[in-house]
Amino acid sequence: MAVFWQQRGRRQENGGLGSVIDGLGSVFDVLLANARLVLGVSGAAVLAIATLAVKRLIDRATSPRDEGDPKAEQKSLEESWQDLALIKTTPKPPKKQRREDLSEPLLSPARPVVPDPRGCSVPLGAPQVKSSPLRCLTLQEKLLSHSSQLAVPEIQASLVPQLARGICTHLQNFLRSKCPELPFSRLFLSGALLDGLEVLAADHVHLMLPVVLDTGLWSLISGEDTVVRNPQYWMIKRIDLGYFPRGCSPWDRFLVGGYLSSSVLNETLHKLLVASTNWPAIGGLLGCAIYPVMASRELKLEVKHDQVELSITLFPVVEMEDKVLLAVPPEGLVENLWLESFYRAEVSRVKELDAGDSGARQLCLRILNGICRSQPSLHKLGGSPLTHIILHLSDTASDWAEESLADRFQQVLEELVASLEKGVLLCYFNPKINLFSGLLEEEIDEMGFVLYRAILEPELLL
Repeated sequence: MAVFWQQRGRRQENGGLGSVIDGLGSVFDVLLANARLVLGVSGAAVLAIATLAVKRLIDRATSPRDEGDPKAEQKSLEESWQDLALIKTTPKPPKKQRREDLSEPLLSPARPVVPDPRGCSVPLGAPQVKSSPLRCLTLQEKLLSHSSQLAVPEIQASLVPQLARGICTHLQNFLRSKCPELPFSRLFLSGALLDGLEVLAADHVHLMLPVVLDTGLWSLISGEDTVVRNPQYWMIKRIDLGYFPRGCSPWDRFLVGGYLSSSVLNETLHKLLVASTNWPAIGGLLGCAIYPVMASRELKLEVKHDQVELSITLFPVVEMEDKVLLAVPPEGLVENLWLESFYRAEVSRVKELDAGDSGARQLCLRILNGICRSQPSLHKLGGSPLTHIILHLSDTASDWAEESLADRFQQVLEELVASLEKGVLLCYFNPKINLFSGLLEEEIDEMGFVLYRAILEPELLL
């Protein structure tokens, strides 16, 4: 009761507005009481709704505001707009039909009002919109859709090989003129873009520089028999020094402890690339800018064009005894080691299997590489480890048709998690090699956690 008198006092202070409102309220009550007799049922309903909205506006305007609430004014405005919308959406009562109207043609046939099956009130004047049912995509459809989004723009796919071949030709001519005594074979390009595999981005190319060795002066020693105890590395030993002393081979200048040093060869080439090669002139001829990377342990070039940015890595490579060895020594004090590369064998085997059964191994590999590229925690799984997992699965899972892509994708995730749990992924071409041997325990745990969640919800990776 005290609250009522307090509100009544405030209304009286506002210039007698309270008495006016009380009068309006009594008038509304009389109108509502007699509306059914005067206006009929539909007219009374319209008047009741309009009256209710107006009374809300008046009550809200005269009710005391909460001074501590900065949003009180905004709330009252929003509620007023809602009430006004209520008045606007209220259907008008049908007017009496005149005789003249009966002779006018109808513009469109009247549509019967269909009640809402959910029990929600729909305004009579609102248009009926047919809602299309939601369609849940299967994992198969999501994988195919994700794959279509990984396409490389055609201009990049054509421009990158063109630039890389131009740089390759100029570098070949430079090495022949600068180091004619070193028997380098013809440089060639490598990478998914040039080896017929579907690529994710045309931003990186490998430039292979073959080192020609006399097999009568050199032999291979497995890294398993050295201090590193790693069968993925090899040492190239100079032999028969008693009969063919140092200097008989042009590569003897790169010997360290009787072995051909990959580190010394890389350092020599790095100096040539940085200090002796006229990259501004070569870039001007090709319409781009070329910068050798100074601080990199690898021999790397950064190429900037108006339409693409490209990274080219130069690898001295030795091919002996059916092995492909790259001048990529491990970090540490050992500088005579050469890394065995299985890339050529991987590409050849995957293509051969897909050609034999019209399989989707390359498609699956492309999707997985795209996921690893977009997930920072999975970067080290991309490339070779994924290829070897797929090759291992190809020995047990025979159905690699595109219709089974979702099943094979799920199976790859399960195999990866199982391999990470053991910390072992055997090389497909040499079971002595563990492709996970270079991973840290923290990296294995993080990758395993991400992939374990993805087994339950593969969509998390897409």
